[in-house]
Amino acid sequence: MAAKSVFAGLPWWVKWVAVPVVVLVVFGGLIGSVVGFLVGLLFKILIAVVLIAGVVYLVRRAKGASSSSASSSSKGDW
Repeated sequence: MAAKSVFAGLPWWVKWVAVPVVVLVVFGGLIGSVVGFLVGLLFKILIAVVLIAGVVYLVRRAKGASSSSASSSSKGDW
């Protein structure tokens, strides 16, 4: 039995209003938990990227300052 045959004789408001409301009521907590988890994960990834970029920037800046004052080697050298 396909979903189309189940909803075939029903009014439009049942398909487009009642069914989504019932799904949100039943699975609302689960949907909220998943969305909250994904937002938290994205936030943690963003924080990690910012922190790593900051460390890389500081290391390159410190290396550039020490190498430019100590010797006149090329900037591409590590």
